[in-house]
Amino acid sequence: MSASASVLAPAKINLFLRVLHKRSDGYHELDTLFQAIALYDRVTVEISGTGVDLEVSGFDTGPDHQNLALRAAQRLIAVAGVDIGVKIYLEKQIPVGSGLGGGSSDAAAVLHALAALHEGLAGEDRLRAIGTELGADVAFFLGESPLSRGLGRGDDLQPMPALPVANLVVVSPSLHSSTAAAYQALERPSREDARRWASETLEVPSNWSEVEACARNDFQDSITRQYPQVARCLDMLTEAGASLVMLSGSGSSSFGFFPSGVRAKAVADDLDSQFSWRCLATSTLDILPVPEVSA
Repeated sequence: MSASASVLAPAKINLFLRVLHKRSDGYHELDTLFQAIALYDRVTVEISGTGVDLEVSGFDTGPDHQNLALRAAQRLIAVAGVDIGVKIYLEKQIPVGSGLGGGSSDAAAVLHALAALHEGLAGEDRLRAIGTELGADVAFFLGESPLSRGLGRGDDLQPMPALPVANLVVVSPSLHSSTAAAYQALERPSREDARRWASETLEVPSNWSEVEACARNDFQDSITRQYPQVARCLDMLTEAGASLVMLSGSGSSSFGFFPSGVRAKAVADDLDSQFSWRCLATSTLDILPVPEVSA
């Protein structure tokens, strides 16, 4: 029987996201605060056969060759120089192109699972290097903290102590927001604005009120102009009494915090009955999932 490992791959939201300037290497200098939430894909990895195969259920993830989970396995095997076959089963529940980091989380889950299954694939430095190569958000999901500040491309991480679990509603309209297009439409901040942000941003938040005080997403204005559905999502969450209402990543998902899980579920159910959006009551995480290995 083939050895396998199953991992819950959580989504993330950005509690703040500033795009400070474009760097000489073509990437953008970011300052963001990642928070993992209890919305998951499930990734199961088996060492079996030859080559790397991917089977996806749930949301369509597009062509296999573009899938970060598949690319993560291929890259790790190539870098480690081991001769094994891998089967990946991806149960996709995080909407694609939604700013929730699902593809990056899947890639990190595959790397974690393979490292747990085969000692020749382990090594934090190796996993981190491959994760950074695949995408800036992957580095966050490879970390040990559910709350981390991301600088540079977003992959220069400063893990932070987890905040108390909080309740929120995530609303994902039925549209795919292109990150590349979001950057092109972005209004560049002035140097003065960037300096002011650096002086105002808290170093280590100790409570949710401190997070809310510096909450801002530089993509939000341009995305809401481009996609009226996103603006409507934000308005509906605000009208329902949410706090810290914001776009996640470059969209298209939005989120808002509520004082209780009961209230969050009532709002999510109400929005779900009115619109053809995916509306989910969930919570922040205070610990990240680890692989479950079976022989």
